Amino acid sequence: MRSQARQDGIHSETGFPNSDGRFAPSPTGQLHLGNLRTALLAWLFARSAGARFLLRVEDLDRPRVRPGIEEAQLSDLRAIGLDWDGPIVRQSERMELYEEAMERLDAEGLLYPCYCTRAEIRAAVSAPHGISASDRYPGTCRNLTADQRAEREAAGRPPALRVRSEYARITFEDRLLGHFEGIVDDFVVRRNDGILAYQLAVVVDDAAQGIGEVVRGADLADSTPRQILLARLLGLPEPTYAHVPLVLGPEGQRLAKRHGAVALSDRQEGPDEVRAWMARTLGLAETGETPSMDDLLDRFDPERLPGESTVWSPEPAG
Repeated sequence: MRSQARQDGIHSETGFPNSDGRFAPSPTGQLHLGNLRTALLAWLFARSAGARFLLRVEDLDRPRVRPGIEEAQLSDLRAIGLDWDGPIVRQSERMELYEEAMERLDAEGLLYPCYCTRAEIRAAVSAPHGISASDRYPGTCRNLTADQRAEREAAGRPPALRVRSEYARITFEDRLLGHFEGIVDDFVVRRNDGILAYQLAVVVDDAAQGIGEVVRGADLADSTPRQILLARLLGLPEPTYAHVPLVLGPEGQRLAKRHGAVALSDRQEGPDEVRAWMARTLGLAETGETPSMDDLLDRFDPERLPGESTVWSPEPAG
């Protein structure tokens, strides 16, 4: 395996091509077939470009981390034929990097405490600049006075920390989705329980690891403008993005354990047959064929990937 670049700071210079990729599961539950297919695609994007493929364990939310899940996830990735470069990175071991980033944002006056509950945010009638989606923050705590903050803290409300976004309009070109645009609200970078948010950690980690292209599920496209804004505020390089089609449940909803045998360990077929099913759904294999990883690399062309999601059926994958 090629040697991994040093990771001694969030401005780490890697010296590797900017097409390096990664897969970053959270050890909170088993990987389902949709997760595994996304991992396979991330591997194909990187390897077909002659780039590194890195693995990162996103375990910041310690109360939700389950014993043994990380090992099971790694086993499943190996079973379907994936390999990776360098040691596995775990977010729980990188807190100094995230704190450094928080200090930078705070020094620039870009953070403020927020005391709102989710119920209060949902109850807001409207939000500035036309943002009215239920997951958009209406700016309630942005301009609280010192006395107003003291009053809320005296009432026992621990604050989260939000970034002052100024409702920036962020556009980017996604390799698969094309032109994408979003208005960024004041989003959380530290929760009120003290846990750092995914949005911050992923930006810092991708920069530190020299990730040039982020390949992940299409359901995460909406969070990308926030991450691009954070990278700009922190002076970090911005990766390119490829948001790939999902595997959905039988009725078109997000695939989940309730749909049946959706994890590799639950399937009657072996890992090679499951990988063959993934390949067929991506137009990389014919019915009855069990291609090798080398076969998939030879056939892979991002421009020819299907644009629509795959609806999973509980029937045998083979």
